[in-house]
Amino acid sequence: MHPMEILPIAYFRSPLKSKFGIPRQSGLAESLTGSIVFEPPYRHLEALRGIEDFDYLWLIWEFSANTQTSSLTVRPPRLGGNTRMGVFATRSPFRPNRLGLSCVRLERIEEHPELGPVIYVKGADLMDGTPIYDIKPYVVYADSHPEARSGFVDQTEWKSLEVDIPDHLAKLFSPTELETLRQTLALDPRPSYHDDAERIYGMPFGDYDVRFRVEGNTVIVVECNQL
Repeated sequence: MHPMEILPIAYFRSPLKSKFGIPRQSGLAESLTGSIVFEPPYRHLEALRGIEDFDYLWLIWEFSANTQTSSLTVRPPRLGGNTRMGVFATRSPFRPNRLGLSCVRLERIEEHPELGPVIYVKGADLMDGTPIYDIKPYVVYADSHPEARSGFVDQTEWKSLEVDIPDHLAKLFSPTELETLRQTLALDPRPSYHDDAERIYGMPFGDYDVRFRVEGNTVIVVECNQL
């Protein structure tokens, strides 16, 4: 049996232009809006017939900014980046086949004269330009298991940070963009082993390079430079 060859059916468009700052799971930054732009063979409403009746979608995609690895263990950020777990017991982006799985909220579908139907979604943890290999509807009776155990995730609390954006920088963004930026920064984009209050980090967001530092439990935005 020959291995299956898969090609992208679409690419994701997002204000997050690099993997630094991407939410570690889908749904954490609820206001983060992105779009799914199909490749020419799939730019037909027929392929989406009935999809508007679903609230959520599963996206199967590629960690395109990561290198492929054969390592059997990884270090989840939720465990502080020092404890190793089996790769198949985590959602680490460092995987043998670099495949990601995300549940996103379907917001709307718009017909574009050149791009065909474009799907707009919220809460995605995909970087701009991410290849998407398949889309499936989220089905409550089969996909929802609220009583299920979640391994080490149940045993470690993830605390959101406070976000301080000075008024003169906040006005650079629309209200929706500002809320999305706040939600993204509150998730603490830094590597889990970083804890230097003086270190300045940069995160591409929309048209700006957002520069910030983290002091205690607060993210402080210090400048925003046009890209």
